[in-house]
Amino acid sequence: MAVRRTVLGLLILAWPALAAAAGGDADLGASLAAWSALPFVGILLSIALFPLVAPSFWHHHYTKVAAAWAASLAVPFVAVFGSPALHQLLHMAIVDYVPFVILIATLFTIGGGIHLAGSMRGTPWTNALLLLVGTVLASFVGTTGAAMLLIRPLLRANRDRRARAHTVVFFIFLVANIGGALTPLGDPPLFLGFLHGVPFFWTLVLWKETAALAAFVLAVYLALDLILWRREDRLVRAPRAGGAPLRVLGAHNFVLLAGVLAAVVFSGLVHLGEVTILGVHQQAQNLVRDAVLVGLLALSWCSTPASVRRDNEYSWAPIREVAILFAAIFTTIVAPLAILRAGERGALAWVVSAVREPAHFFWATGVLSSFLDNAPTYLTFLSTALGRLFPGVAEREAIARLIVDHPAVLQAISTGAVFMGANSYIGNAPNFMVKAIAEEAGVPMPSFFGYIAIYSVPVLIPAFVVLTMLFF
Repeated sequence: MAVRRTVLGLLILAWPALAAAAGGDADLGASLAAWSALPFVGILLSIALFPLVAPSFWHHHYTKVAAAWAASLAVPFVAVFGSPALHQLLHMAIVDYVPFVILIATLFTIGGGIHLAGSMRGTPWTNALLLLVGTVLASFVGTTGAAMLLIRPLLRANRDRRARAHTVVFFIFLVANIGGALTPLGDPPLFLGFLHGVPFFWTLVLWKETAALAAFVLAVYLALDLILWRREDRLVRAPRAGGAPLRVLGAHNFVLLAGVLAAVVFSGLVHLGEVTILGVHQQAQNLVRDAVLVGLLALSWCSTPASVRRDNEYSWAPIREVAILFAAIFTTIVAPLAILRAGERGALAWVVSAVREPAHFFWATGVLSSFLDNAPTYLTFLSTALGRLFPGVAEREAIARLIVDHPAVLQAISTGAVFMGANSYIGNAPNFMVKAIAEEAGVPMPSFFGYIAIYSVPVLIPAFVVLTMLFF
């Protein structure tokens, strides 16, 4: 009953915003009122705050909360605008949401089939090497895949040390965020950009920003860990004899990861025409890509021994949660994206006017990505840029022109979304997963605000200021 009342209340809240735009034509973005963005803001704030202030409620009812926010936009949106609104929702589902979930599930499943076994000592140089390897891997197996692959070996290597929390935090910085900036496979925002027309290999232009930031953060970590290592007990620092050799279980999954890369590149280079699904035009090569990814997921699941997934503590729960929450996000984001694409003709013209220079886009995208999910934040500011610079131009054509005429703007949006997702536990999905795994292993992780005050502000913010001066 309480959930039904919540849904009804949200519908009543959203209705005036949409009804005020009644009578508009197919240009929904210019017709929608600013209040129609409330459900989008609501679902993002729910994801950000409920796990912190009401974790038990969120764990048991996040599905209902997501459904309530999605309905608060979709029901009145379709009721007022009819077929054009329904087409926008179907387009978002078919072109964006389904491919997004398929990719995330495939990378998560294949990555969960690889287990690094054996013993290592958590010396500063060993830890730094693991962080470096994870940073490089993140762009090719995804930040979630790289984090899940390496966090447990890193924790095992440092189990005898007193000072461990800082290593996990820097792991979140580098492996779960910064390292994912070089390909659309690395981080969800970049894959959404790829789906909207950003060429697959374009993200490689971000190598300078990525290398500079990763080198700085890794150097800070190494200096800090060397200081803390000298304070460890002599028995911890003493060389050890023997130990189980390192070995990779489920190594055939690396071949499947190469297949994922090939499938995504294929969809960006080959054009097989279009097909129509429920009135929505979809590229045939994208359907081929998604079919191949589902096949690779199934092959990994069937060919990987169950013991390997048990050692990795693999569970479908994270993918289920991602699929449900992003269904609500992708539903509610339809209205604000349409408004932003309308540029100065839309109800959010003040946002379009305020964010003008690359540095503005870098910080605006980054600050929101720090506390909201960075994937929809990326789409929001990409639409803001397109609405200001190329209002009324078809999206793919506008993105092509953006890359040629204003490349720094797209670079700023991309790096802001990926890099600043590291600023808090809730900036990117792997962050909270890594924190939970570390705490289960007995690592006393800093609180939400402790993470920001002790690590993000003194380490990352100065680095972002320098990046702004160097590149934006």
